[in-house]
Amino acid sequence: MTHPLLFSRADGIATLQFNRPAQLNALDVPTAQALLAAVQEIAADRNVRAVLLKGAGRAFVAGGDLATLQANPVQGAQDLLEPLNAAVTLLHGLDAPVIAQVHGAAAGAGLSLMLMCDFVLAAEGTKFNLAYINLGTSCDVGASWALPRIVGVRQALEIALLGEAFTADDALRLGLVNRLVPSAELDSTTAALAQRLASGPTLAYGAMKRLMRASMDHTLPEQLAAEKDAFVHCAGTEDFRAGVEAFHQRQSPQFVGR
Repeated sequence: MTHPLLFSRADGIATLQFNRPAQLNALDVPTAQALLAAVQEIAADRNVRAVLLKGAGRAFVAGGDLATLQANPVQGAQDLLEPLNAAVTLLHGLDAPVIAQVHGAAAGAGLSLMLMCDFVLAAEGTKFNLAYINLGTSCDVGASWALPRIVGVRQALEIALLGEAFTADDALRLGLVNRLVPSAELDSTTAALAQRLASGPTLAYGAMKRLMRASMDHTLPEQLAAEKDAFVHCAGTEDFRAGVEAFHQRQSPQFVGR
């Protein structure tokens, strides 16, 4: 039996590859459960310093598997979304940066999952569609949280309510992806970024991620206080000491993620 999610760890990078290529990696309950189990392992592993999400075959993730929902829509939705939500919550809380390597198509829950990542590298020609409204439902897997923060409420409503497909160039213009990469270079470019991040100050990455995400919900005094707390915490880390020492010696710092 083919496993719906391939999970590996090497050189500080955890790679999660959705592995239902015949279904364009549509998310069913076993895939959601496998994702949660893998992310739980990642969250407990201090040696993981970057996470990479990718899809096998012709697409990243084409959404939720409608066969999961057809027989019993209400129970099927609950069974699918409970592990997905738990997995996304854990991914979102990691200090380690999370990268989505996207190609072919990212639609529905696949697009939602992509939006929750810290970096998105997409192959030229990739197609995107939030798609939920075309099925008569609202969104899930964090899209309503992430999308307005990235593009603003007005643009988020247009994407969500019209349910129209948009191109990789549109995604780049809207800030939904960080970079567009020729398909032949996607693997190598993403691997280089993952290695760069895995060699960085992991705890400082986590602090920076939390500060950026909280900023829209804080007043300036609240954000300044949060920045101070985070900086003081980072100042006590091995990586900060290494960074300061390297600065004085005019060398590149060797961070260890602690």
